[in-house]
Amino acid sequence: MKNIKIEIEYNGKRFHGWQRLARLKTVQGEIEKTLSEITGENIKIIGSGRTDAGVHALGQVANFRTNCNIPLNILLEILNIKLDKNIKIKNIKEVDNYFHSRYSLKEKTYRYIINNSGNVSPLFNEYEYFVSKKLNIHWMRKAAEYLIGTHNFKAFKTPQNIYKNTVRTIYNINIYNFNERIYIEITGNGFLYNMVRIIAGTLVDVGLGKIKVNQIPNILESKNREFAGEILPPNGLYLLKVRY
Repeated sequence: MKNIKIEIEYNGKRFHGWQRLARLKTVQGEIEKTLSEITGENIKIIGSGRTDAGVHALGQVANFRTNCNIPLNILLEILNIKLDKNIKIKNIKEVDNYFHSRYSLKEKTYRYIINNSGNVSPLFNEYEYFVSKKLNIHWMRKAAEYLIGTHNFKAFKTPQNIYKNTVRTIYNINIYNFNERIYIEITGNGFLYNMVRIIAGTLVDVGLGKIKVNQIPNILESKNREFAGEILPPNGLYLLKVRY
């Protein structure tokens, strides 16, 4: 039996999240259904992690096992013809039997996009978060420095979080602007439920002057969700890449 790794891009607006759900359209469910039709097998795929409804992906990774002998370049072509047009398989390859999309990963990078132009875009408002007041990107960068490293991120999770261990390591936070958009890219070894959206919301509050830069260590130390910023909506969030 072969172990196949796929890299996936999708428009999260069109699905009820990544994870397979009965009677609801999800990314995992659509890929499994299509693979099962093509191979004649009951295919189950393992993703690198879940994304919520409305969250997009440019580099989600999954793997599945199959006895199918269709050449992978042909399988890739058939998949992209048959799949929902809001999903694209970017790459496919056979990997060793020990590869696991979730447990083998070393780091993930998420991107959050903020429209700070002063004008809501009717073309892109499903793919970015609009902030009308000018954000101070210097303050945001200084605040982000306090989040880099290994910390208890309990203050940056929602109550629905399923993980008892709330310690995570953030390797890098890159904040830059381009074309009147602010991009927040966060790389870490793993993330709690809604952690990236809460960090982004906290950094926006810093950029607006609602939270002071030097308050970030106190928020971390408090382990209290009430002290961090708001959770930003899912439409501005992208799973950018996963590294193994």
